[in-house]
Amino acid sequence: MAAQHKILIVDDDADWLDVCREMLSHLPTKPEIRTAGAGARAISMLDSQPFRLLICDLKMPKMDGLQVLSIVKRRFPDLRTVVLTALEDEEFRSRAYSLGVDLFWLKPDMQQNTKMFLDCVESLLGSEKNSGFRGIQSKSLMDIIQLECMSRNSTMLRITRGPLVAKIWIQDGELLDAEVGNVRGEAAFHKILAWKSGTFENLPAEPLRERTIQRSINALLLETAQSIDETTEPAQTEFIERADHRKTVWRLALLAAEGAEFVITVPPEGQGKSEAWGTPNAEQFAIWTRRAGEAIKRLSDRIEAGPLAFIAGGSMERRLIMLIREQKTFLVAWPTEIAEGELLEKTKKLVASWDS
Repeated sequence: MAAQHKILIVDDDADWLDVCREMLSHLPTKPEIRTAGAGARAISMLDSQPFRLLICDLKMPKMDGLQVLSIVKRRFPDLRTVVLTALEDEEFRSRAYSLGVDLFWLKPDMQQNTKMFLDCVESLLGSEKNSGFRGIQSKSLMDIIQLECMSRNSTMLRITRGPLVAKIWIQDGELLDAEVGNVRGEAAFHKILAWKSGTFENLPAEPLRERTIQRSINALLLETAQSIDETTEPAQTEFIERADHRKTVWRLALLAAEGAEFVITVPPEGQGKSEAWGTPNAEQFAIWTRRAGEAIKRLSDRIEAGPLAFIAGGSMERRLIMLIREQKTFLVAWPTEIAEGELLEKTKKLVASWDS
């Protein structure tokens, strides 16, 4: 039986430690979760017992997160490290990566994309091989770029594979340029994403970099994924798992890019399961969507209005649009600050891209 991994979370906010402990308790491998409210206490705990993973805040009194990570790098070189912070600062991100952290997440992004965060943590716990890219060992460079674009970051990714060095420029979540050797633009981007292993680091953004890539990140990633799949012959199960994973990542990126809170897809009764992205309350929303659709259909038949195309509503928390299609019904939630007149067109745009 494999030994149970231990995770140490370091943050001076006791309430946040409770949130993280509860969230990480849902990891498939059921690791033991320990917490520390200060950097010095964390170092003492690391000295006294073995841990697999350290999740560390940056802004803490007395000994800040960067100091903790600097000590960890010297004294516990095999310890996996994750920064989880509310500080949106490219300098802190670059300094953290220069100290060898495996993953850098902002707290708001983690809360919005909890499943992705848990997948990354589980990957760090379970990966023994030196494969994949530093930061998400069992996943591809596609995932790393998706995370940057989902967070609408501005950065320059420098990717190294042996003697090869490549660069990808991202500004406000949009691709600007890619370069490897003498190749630039889309051709370079596709070539870089074919790499299966290496290391990467986040460097400061270069907003004045000439833009050579005009197409969306989603279109390019899907095109690259298809090209890679056509040139390799994985086992059928692996192929399906990889395709499902890419589709999930792509849909989460689409949600973030369009600004929606969540999407629920509900097929007709008896024709499949509902699916949800961005909310844990999938079943509850699916039941409501079916009941609302049935009620509206009865009303439509009674007043002879013909089939309805959509239903819009809202509350103090969010705006909802239910878009009705033959194969499935989409329930899309939007923040209240989005203008009411824009909701229908934004929903149609998102739905049109969802299964494409």
